[in-house]
Amino acid sequence: MFPQGIVDFFTANQEILWFTTLLVDLGFTLVLYRLFGKVGLQVAIAVAIILANLQGPKLTVIFGLQTSLGVIFYSSIFFATDVLSENYGRAAANKAVRMGFTVSVIVLVMLSLALLYQPSDKPAAAEHSANIHAAFATIVNFTPRFVFGSLLAYYVSQHFDVWAFHKIKSWTGDRWLWMRNNGSTLASQIVDTTIYSLVAWWGIVDLKTALALGAAKYVFKVVIAAIDTLFIYWARYAFRHRAVPEAA
Repeated sequence: MFPQGIVDFFTANQEILWFTTLLVDLGFTLVLYRLFGKVGLQVAIAVAIILANLQGPKLTVIFGLQTSLGVIFYSSIFFATDVLSENYGRAAANKAVRMGFTVSVIVLVMLSLALLYQPSDKPAAAEHSANIHAAFATIVNFTPRFVFGSLLAYYVSQHFDVWAFHKIKSWTGDRWLWMRNNGSTLASQIVDTTIYSLVAWWGIVDLKTALALGAAKYVFKVVIAAIDTLFIYWARYAFRHRAVPEAA
């Protein structure tokens, strides 16, 4: 898809690639918001959930720490939820959380059903079909505990994020958007990381290792929360300068 020169550059500079991916992801969220308003943010959450599910198993090493690509896309859900909270209120944000949960369930069920189909055995396509099936199975063959851990962590942490955002806003009023954005996200990401680490990893690995895996992911989530602060200020500015107010 990309010219070889770009491929070579990012292959040799994985940290720059990580930051680029994050900025592109947040940028696309703002594009959806700019084009479609509140609905665009709801779409962004659904897209992020699908990408996080598909790319979650892909591990890489950034700044010496092992991380999943799903962290970027999953963390952008908190950004979109905070924009909804700031510009449209608690009810709209909670509705988006429920929509995201429903989308996640649908994606998991439909991908699991697709895995039940056996590859084609027709001579002309048998080898290619078998290879694709094996690759597909590697990505989407989710174990029950990972599915349950992912869904539980999402549902609890996202609702906590909305609650925390509005709790901080009740203290600060319209001031200090950076505080409620970062405060709610960092607190809810602790909830998310802890639940997922304990449900998905504890038992497969010992408790100390499970928490260590979560802690490494949390470092990246802190960085993402700091970076998306600039984007949420832009989103609030864009909302307040819309020519035509959106319907509730």
